[in-house]
Amino acid sequence: MDTSRSLSLWKKVLYGAGDWGLSSSGVMRSVFYAIYLTDVVGLDARLASIGALIGILWDALNDPFVGRISDRLRTRWGRRRPFLLVFALPFGLSFILLWAAPDWDSQAALMAYVTLAYMLFDTLTTFVAIPFLSLTPELAPDYDDRTTLTGYRIFFQLTASLVMVVTAPLIVEGMVARGFSQQQGFILVAALFGLTGALPFLLIALTFQERPPRAESETLPLRTTLKVAWSNVPFRFAVGIHLLNWAAVDMVAMVTPFFLLYWVSSGNLLAKVSLFGTPVALESAFFGLLMTACILSLPFWLWFARKRNKQDAYLFGMTLFLGAELLLFFIQPGQIGLTLGLATLAGVGIATAYALPDSIFPDILEWDELRTRRRQEGIYYGARAFLRKLSAAMTLFLALQFLGWSGYQTPPAEALVFQQSDSALLAIRLLISPIGGLMILGALLLARFYPLTRDRHARIRRLLARRRKVQPGES
Repeated sequence: MDTSRSLSLWKKVLYGAGDWGLSSSGVMRSVFYAIYLTDVVGLDARLASIGALIGILWDALNDPFVGRISDRLRTRWGRRRPFLLVFALPFGLSFILLWAAPDWDSQAALMAYVTLAYMLFDTLTTFVAIPFLSLTPELAPDYDDRTTLTGYRIFFQLTASLVMVVTAPLIVEGMVARGFSQQQGFILVAALFGLTGALPFLLIALTFQERPPRAESETLPLRTTLKVAWSNVPFRFAVGIHLLNWAAVDMVAMVTPFFLLYWVSSGNLLAKVSLFGTPVALESAFFGLLMTACILSLPFWLWFARKRNKQDAYLFGMTLFLGAELLLFFIQPGQIGLTLGLATLAGVGIATAYALPDSIFPDILEWDELRTRRRQEGIYYGARAFLRKLSAAMTLFLALQFLGWSGYQTPPAEALVFQQSDSALLAIRLLISPIGGLMILGALLLARFYPLTRDRHARIRRLLARRRKVQPGES
């Protein structure tokens, strides 16, 4: 397969577009699914958390197996592309089912539907995400090339996130104004983004050509392979960074609608704000400014990472994110301008949370190859997907449990203003600020001591190149 230096611009753009579906579906679920389950479906927060946790954990256990299968698959289409061809469309359709909970009175039946819908959607996401991400090391073998190619992917990731968080509330509100239900609005949004998200995977599978895998020694059993992966010290650091990084992002994304609705807007369920002279939902304004700042600052952080290194860029950016998040705790009801200002500041920093952990991760593969003489992208990206979903599941579970036990109540369907109890409001503020801040701080500490610098990675690549000259059958 071509390296990133030989890839044309449109191929880089096409590969980056693969993240459109993963990001738009992931962001819609992260931001709106919790409040959709509690306030639209009417599912108790504690039951909603249990259903989501079971679904995600069940699927997350399959991630390393999918990675292993994609490493070992041998077809005339390659190892990764068959997954994209077969599972792209089912991935998009399953996203619609996630938002189509039946109108049942039974809380147990609703929890069962949520659990099964989670299991189906996350399983199909695994079958496209791991092969797609596993292409990155082959497309971009160089330390800085990976930052560049990841930049294209992250651009689409952030753009999809921006479009999703701005348009989803507008579409839902527009459907309600036309006499449809909120749930029908969410289903329409899911259909639009689910089906458009499937298309790039099909185009990638039809456009790129995979090169045959290098000749390798006998395949290790899965348990042994996972032990070898865990003995990879840079992998441990990368795992910790990913877990804490995304747990913090997920926490902010999930709790922000509750924070804006019940704290900043004092329970005004139809709260709007004037943004550039146009009245929009407060959630759209908050996330729109955050993601716009994120996208605009991304080129700077990628330049900074190439100028210095990935760790320094991550440390500076996430410190900004940490500062903005901690200040949210001190926001008072009605302080909309200050809230939107902090959203913009957080967006500048959160760009590094999206871009740099993903550009760091491929570097561990050469370290592993140097030690084991194997290329095992699928195993590592499977483990990464497992841990990413584990962090999402635990964040959603703990946050909803915290809200449920704090006395959070579902507003009546006809309510325009609804006040939560003081204990529920305090729980929302704690979740979005100091608890999320502790996760960011942990990620910063791990990034500070991450062992694979640019110089060390370059040395590893030189050693691998020397080995391949001695053993040309591996190149």
